[in-house]
Amino acid sequence: MRTLLFKFLIVFLWPMVLWAQNKERNLSLESWTFRKVTQTNWFPAKVPGTVHTDLLANQLIPDPFFGANEKQLQWIENEDWQYQTAFNISNEELNHQNAILQFDGLDTFAEVTLNGTKILSANNMFRTWKVDVKKLLKVGPNKLEITFASAVKKGKEEAKKLTYTLPGDEKIYTRKAQYHFGWDWGPRFVTSGIYKNIKLHFWNNATINNLKTKQDLTNKEVAKVEFILEINSANNSRYELKINHKSEFFQLKKGKNNLSLTYEIANPKLWWPNGLGEAKLYPFEISLTQNNQVIDNKKLNIGLRTIELVQEKDAIGKSFYFKVNGKSVFMKGANVIPPDSFLPRATDSVYKSIVKNAVDANMNMLRVWGGGVYAEDSFYDECDKNGILVWQDFMFACAMYPGDEAFLENVKQEVIDNVTRLQNHPSIALWCGNNENDEGWHNWGWQKQYNYSEQDSTKIWKDYQKLFHDLIPITLDNLLPKNENRYWPSSPSIGWGRKESLLSGDAHYWGVWWGMEPFEMYQKKVGRFMSEYGFQGMPDIKTFQAFAKSDELHFDSEAVKNHQKHPTGYKTINEYMARDYQVPTNFEDYIYVSQLLQAEGMKIAIEAHRTDPKCMGTLFWQLNDCWPVTSWSSVDYYGKWKAFQYQAKRSFEDVMISIKENEVNYEIYLVSEASHSDKVRFEIELLDFYGKLVEKDEVEFDITADTRDLFVALPKENYSDNNLKELVLSVSCIMQNGKKANALYYFVKPKDLQLNQPNIQLTKIDELTYEITTDVLTKNVYLSAAEEVIFSDNFFDILPGQKLQIKLSKPVKSIKVKSLFDTLK
Repeated sequence: MRTLLFKFLIVFLWPMVLWAQNKERNLSLESWTFRKVTQTNWFPAKVPGTVHTDLLANQLIPDPFFGANEKQLQWIENEDWQYQTAFNISNEELNHQNAILQFDGLDTFAEVTLNGTKILSANNMFRTWKVDVKKLLKVGPNKLEITFASAVKKGKEEAKKLTYTLPGDEKIYTRKAQYHFGWDWGPRFVTSGIYKNIKLHFWNNATINNLKTKQDLTNKEVAKVEFILEINSANNSRYELKINHKSEFFQLKKGKNNLSLTYEIANPKLWWPNGLGEAKLYPFEISLTQNNQVIDNKKLNIGLRTIELVQEKDAIGKSFYFKVNGKSVFMKGANVIPPDSFLPRATDSVYKSIVKNAVDANMNMLRVWGGGVYAEDSFYDECDKNGILVWQDFMFACAMYPGDEAFLENVKQEVIDNVTRLQNHPSIALWCGNNENDEGWHNWGWQKQYNYSEQDSTKIWKDYQKLFHDLIPITLDNLLPKNENRYWPSSPSIGWGRKESLLSGDAHYWGVWWGMEPFEMYQKKVGRFMSEYGFQGMPDIKTFQAFAKSDELHFDSEAVKNHQKHPTGYKTINEYMARDYQVPTNFEDYIYVSQLLQAEGMKIAIEAHRTDPKCMGTLFWQLNDCWPVTSWSSVDYYGKWKAFQYQAKRSFEDVMISIKENEVNYEIYLVSEASHSDKVRFEIELLDFYGKLVEKDEVEFDITADTRDLFVALPKENYSDNNLKELVLSVSCIMQNGKKANALYYFVKPKDLQLNQPNIQLTKIDELTYEITTDVLTKNVYLSAAEEVIFSDNFFDILPGQKLQIKLSKPVKSIKVKSLFDTLK
């Protein structure tokens, strides 16, 4: 009986023993209240949250995103706000040797008191703050209060301390998401609040503070992964460190200890970017044990890969490209911004959907832009699982920043916190100092605008160098293994107005849009790595209906005006539209054509980048939105794919045909990312819009691996006797390995095409499959449904007699069909 009882106690009390060693408690789940500091009334609050979302939940303000409500809510940023909660501590919890209160995200200037004692002054929303509160906690109720000072007022106070004005206004003095202060795609909502979790960490004996890895892949038969741990021990004692099935004993001293243990993986499978192979992850569990009891443990997924940023001098300048596992990889992707103006609204599912949209559009890289935030863990986890590489900016954008010791030390700790959190992700490809700060200083006329003296200019530039050429790279040197330390000080390296910007480094090209240059200029302005370029497209009509009343759906309404943050945005769209399309008068038709315009412009850009041998990357601006708005995004705030997202999916296919025009020829290019040589057959047909064959030709070629070459040049004089307004060039290529690609080329602008009214037939095959046919060439077929659904293709052209199958992401009751013909006058 005693033996049975002993076994019972081992089996059923064992989890309690483990639990007692190292326990984490989420204080975000407690009951929280908030108030304006100058008022006495307290209201319920949600943590994580922001003051804006808490005010909205208590019906104290209208929906910030609706209409022009943004304008009447600017008072919130100038107030100080206070949050509080009471939580009970048990005897068992207090009996732990250590109790650490951890704040994962305080936005931004916060004074924290526990049971009446001040424990923290926070001044950086990007940092993790930890406080030893063992001596302040008590059994029973404990009171936690957090007072947030206005970031706007704090920033302005700091600005007054300088004798000159720095570009960027008050936001640059706050280590806070810069987009909160407004951008040309985002509203001004300068938030405050507890925007990430607050945790109480109780521990006995020892705890794992930090874990990082170092890979050695020189032996293809056996990969070596060194696990490097920082462990805090409460005493001098002996522990066993287990990593999966391997273990080793260590004698720890009281305080911080650095340990390392090397794990070998036989016949390792490498982690590959999307489209090149499996993004293989190896799961590891790291446990610290003593007397067969688990004291602390961590879990980690590791991808085995090498990444190099290659910059070598060549005949035209200097290369800029990435090698993954020794293979040169052309990067296809986009820039991402924070997915909401109010960050706690961006749940893990939102971050996962961003990555899914990238994967579904055949991308392999995303750039986390420097004016937002370091993304949540779920974003990087999804990138790891799906082979999406990450270009990670530090959070500085379009400004110059202070260089005083306090500011620099604050940034240093921010870098340490975020690099420590993210460094083990195989998806991290590059750390970048800032977005457009260098370009702004050298190209945007700041010295003249702010009337700097020579002394002022020298000081500002030295402060820039201290931050981005000294502090950040030196900090990275101390944090990362040499083979993982890929740092780029500023994106772009040279401004888009200078010839040199296309010869080395990465380039942001904004001659199209900002410079009002025609889309065709994209074919001439191709750099070594195109990390930013873009054009606006309006979101779906349903998105407009979410923030505007039905009688406000026109360009003169305040709601529609307020949801366009570029000062000349609608005017710019209209000017470009008039160049290429018949401009509709109906608002919903205008939205549709604006999306076609954006998609066609970006198609020209992406294809120019992919067919130019000197270019090794194209990241368009931008994949997502932080609120419902007319912007450069390819997917709107509610996750609706614009025409551009569908076009990006086509333009990023691993086999792509691109047809271009020069003064004498129509040129047919083939891009293939196949890793081996192949044979390809081109079928070239000249058709009228009724499907009648005017000319046909077939040619065959041998192609090498990673082809992107001109294969066919068709003399323009051969077509001069035809009415090109009613003809289309249809090009197909069939590869020996079975891969196919198709492209249609129109000889005139869409507004000049002599389109005919189509008879479009949509046949339901099953719940998720439809077949579409038409009797005449039909341009830009747009499928829509009342339900939120993504089609396998949309906004596509279809030839007469062609049968095209479309898959749906979920069943719908009915599908509406529209084409460009429906918008013609």
